Amino acid sequence: MKFNKHLQNISNYEAGKPIELVVREFGVKNDDVLKLASNENPLGCSKKVQRAIKDCAKNASLYPDDSMFELKEKLAKKYEVKTQNIIIGSGSDQTIEFAMHAKANENSAILVAGTTFAMYEIYASHVGAKVYKTNSKNHNLAEFEELYNKHKEEISIIFLCIPNNPLGECLDAKDVYDFISKIDEDTLVVIDGAYQEFASFKDSNKHINVKKLINDFKNTMYMGTFSKAYGLGGMRVGYAVSSQSIIKELSKLRVPFNITTLSLKAAIVALDDDKFIQKTLKNNFSQMKKFEKFALKHGIDYIKSYTNFITYIFKDKNATEISQNLLKKGIILRDLKNYGMNAIRITIGKPKDNIRVFKELEKLI
Repeated sequence: MKFNKHLQNISNYEAGKPIELVVREFGVKNDDVLKLASNENPLGCSKKVQRAIKDCAKNASLYPDDSMFELKEKLAKKYEVKTQNIIIGSGSDQTIEFAMHAKANENSAILVAGTTFAMYEIYASHVGAKVYKTNSKNHNLAEFEELYNKHKEEISIIFLCIPNNPLGECLDAKDVYDFISKIDEDTLVVIDGAYQEFASFKDSNKHINVKKLINDFKNTMYMGTFSKAYGLGGMRVGYAVSSQSIIKELSKLRVPFNITTLSLKAAIVALDDDKFIQKTLKNNFSQMKKFEKFALKHGIDYIKSYTNFITYIFKDKNATEISQNLLKKGIILRDLKNYGMNAIRITIGKPKDNIRVFKELEKLI
């Protein structure tokens, strides 16, 4: 059977190993598995959200409000924009897909950092678009500008992951705005803000002002998610904010009822619990300092992170072996060998979980 030729060049996205798989493969008790590979919120989600999901379970047989008016209204208030500036996706991944199908094709290309979120390249493959990457693994805007000017006629979308997954580094907002000002208006610039809550908390210079972004630059799109700081990874709710004209075009690609009734309710309630978000952010960065101290003590290189994870880079140790040995102990981390790095990415966990990671990691290094 013949399939679309674009599929031949697509590699599957490698998600973090699920707890169930580790239990089956290594015989580790379910309660002993520590999952720190997928950047999920170690505190879970807000208690208010949990109660709302239980109360809403009786409506599981009903389709959600497809206008998603209440969620859009809350997001519009948060970012000081209009509801017409917002589209909701099944995770922010789906809004990447919307943008790709709206702007890219086999005669165009996208531009990304040397090491960044893998789904940009995968979705580009869906439509047969080329992918240009900077030589630097992190976001080097001088290299972005050079590549853009060289391939301006081809490049239809530029993706800036701010902060960057899987590395954790983050551009200053001012530098981002300066860069966008040099880009033609027909090139869509997508700001992936999946970890913006963390970056903004740590350093206000990293904060992307969404209202300013879309008002000053009509060719921009900001993406956010409820999967990280809000702890709703299992609910799959993301969104994009852009000009009304861009959102109107993207909406033509959205299928009806693309998130669930329970997901919609969870996201609406999550936006009202700022205390939970503050607790999440404070835990994250107080614990991250311990990971930095551990790295310095043991001579491990690390990337200064503005996210809810930290990347350890090894010189004379094999990161894959370390990752596999920890897996046998029930500790799931992210091996970055597929990104061409001898490194592991570790989600910042709760204090007791992090102590366990340090104890087992110390044995291996």
